[in-house]
Amino acid sequence: MNQSTNNILMIRPVSFGFNEQTAGSNAFQNRDADQQAVQDKALAEFDGFAKTLKENGVSVTVVDDTAQPHTPDSIFPNNWVSFHADGTVFLYPMQAENRRLERREDIISKLEDSFKVAHVIDLSRFEAENKFLEGTGSMVLDRENKIAYACLSPRTDKEVLTLFCEQAGYKAISFEAADANGKAIYHTNVLMCIGSGFAVICTDSIPNPHEKVVILESLRSAHKEVVEITFDQMNRFAGNMLEVKNRAGEDLIVMSQNAYNALDEGQKTTLKKYGKLVYADINTIETNGGGSARCMIAEVHLPMGK
Repeated sequence: MNQSTNNILMIRPVSFGFNEQTAGSNAFQNRDADQQAVQDKALAEFDGFAKTLKENGVSVTVVDDTAQPHTPDSIFPNNWVSFHADGTVFLYPMQAENRRLERREDIISKLEDSFKVAHVIDLSRFEAENKFLEGTGSMVLDRENKIAYACLSPRTDKEVLTLFCEQAGYKAISFEAADANGKAIYHTNVLMCIGSGFAVICTDSIPNPHEKVVILESLRSAHKEVVEITFDQMNRFAGNMLEVKNRAGEDLIVMSQNAYNALDEGQKTTLKKYGKLVYADINTIETNGGGSARCMIAEVHLPMGK
């Protein structure tokens, strides 16, 4: 079981913008006045980011969003779907009603042209109970050791997390996390990232000392070198990075330019031991969407088909 893959899915935005329905729980969102300009800038940033990944040898499947229904956050597909090495596809319950519209069977069908899908496990029924688990935003997966790290929040429900772990064969490590203002952090992948040999984490955001110890011991027992980041670095999306591979099998650590600029030289040196640092300017997407590079990538771990 590999932690990272060279096959990724990205959704090209058609009407990206500030999402009123997610702003209540996402403190990272800030509205720009001219939303048409936001879409135009976001599209340019998306294309530049996808081009950078392709130039670094990553296999990127780009699917265009549709104009209808209106899905301003479709650029963040990792929240509604995850793809696993045994051929399983999970679909997730989403808190915002307009984000539920992002789940598209045609996208999974498109991937079946190249990959094998064994079965689909649909957890979206929990939306009827107002219980949510927003994919690899809510969970940061240590795929090699089958551990799902999850900070509980309005978007991450313990019952659904437990069910995912039962179905996928993972062990859950759940905890509370809050930003510098004491507000619950909406997604775990904002505060931590796990690679094959490293983990980036904002331990300052975990107020319970026991939970902090459990997480750090788990990471170290999985032989991850821990890179701690500050609240300020987290706010600049330094926790929202992702290890991917290129077609040559080389490890890349993907992040935004904001995240890269937030890291100090010691942190960069440590991370470079585990992969090439690859970054792109996605400032408009980060500002209006409240998500960053990792959120824009759905990793396709499915076995190759045909």
